[in-house]
Amino acid sequence: MRVLGLMSGTSADGIDAVLASFSGRPERPRWQLLNSITLPYPAGLRDQLLAVGQGQSHPAAALLDLAEAVTEAQAGAARACDPRGQAELVGCHGQTLWHRPPQGCRRGASWQLLQGPLLAELLATPVVFDFRAQDLALGGQGAPLVPAADGALLPAIGGWRALLNLGGIANLTLLPPSSGPERQAPIQGWDCGPANSLLDLAVNQFSGGSLNFDANGAWASQGQINEALVGQWLEEPYLQQPPPKSTGRELFGAEDLERRLQALGQAARVRGESLQAADALASLTAFTAAAVAQDLGRGPMPLELLVAGGGSRNHLLIAELRRRCRGMAVRPLAELGIGDCEREALAFALLAWWHALGHPGSRPSVTGARQASVLGVCAKPQAGLRPAAD
Repeated sequence: MRVLGLMSGTSADGIDAVLASFSGRPERPRWQLLNSITLPYPAGLRDQLLAVGQGQSHPAAALLDLAEAVTEAQAGAARACDPRGQAELVGCHGQTLWHRPPQGCRRGASWQLLQGPLLAELLATPVVFDFRAQDLALGGQGAPLVPAADGALLPAIGGWRALLNLGGIANLTLLPPSSGPERQAPIQGWDCGPANSLLDLAVNQFSGGSLNFDANGAWASQGQINEALVGQWLEEPYLQQPPPKSTGRELFGAEDLERRLQALGQAARVRGESLQAADALASLTAFTAAAVAQDLGRGPMPLELLVAGGGSRNHLLIAELRRRCRGMAVRPLAELGIGDCEREALAFALLAWWHALGHPGSRPSVTGARQASVLGVCAKPQAGLRPAAD
């Protein structure tokens, strides 16, 4: 089956789209990437999404307009990736506005903005969406959902293999080895902490709104890391919490950034200096790498760390990962044929295919749900419906 996967992450910078084919056994499919594109959100739409994601209040009418605009942008990305309309099914994650993990007796909830039925009509193709709800209803985190796909799409090696996505949030997958006593161990995965969420907000603030990200980490590379503060930040409750765990801008957003910048500014004043933007960006970059390294140090030691997502192009961030994740090879996932911005969109294409087959897409070892479940809701167009093929 040819399936289109659409993904827009916490950074809300645009939509990653892939067209892929799947066949064979669902737990170990034969797959091929047929095409991929990244389509940036219009600047105004991105600003609105970030504002809502930071808790800024909007009237219901504005939220409805925003949902329609996001859906139309997803349709535009789908058409750009699949101009001949080859896809028989679409898997669309939607745009996360707010994520509330389970806490104590309170169940978790998550809001991915999308009008699934509208997208199905615009594309004249069935659309699977709302992937997190079923796992949340079963007591899970509802995230991350990509580790199950990692385990199906990537071969095992002689030791543990780690995959790191550096989007708005840094999340990890640990895949067990192909042989030895741990070969039957469950797949692991969780959100480590911030990746680009704090960095992008800081760059926008320091540049007076003229920049949205630190290209290649060039600005941060000019600064000095405050290792003492990075060490203090690693002691914070979320970063000490064991998996399963998930997070987002609710925890690592604008308010959190201001707290960290105040701490960096105070440290600079103690030295009789003023806070330099490059120093702040260098420390925030190092903080992301240190949080990942700390989490990896608590479990089985992977032989390698495969890195994807927009942050994989940040040279300082990759250098800090290599410095702090000693004992493992750090290399791009692209070396295995999955590009920086393809992994998550490919995962949601696979999750949609699994939905069509009735195959579970969640892993309780990752999300903490009571059981595995088929993920997503399928919206079918009323006109132009094409039958799905195996």
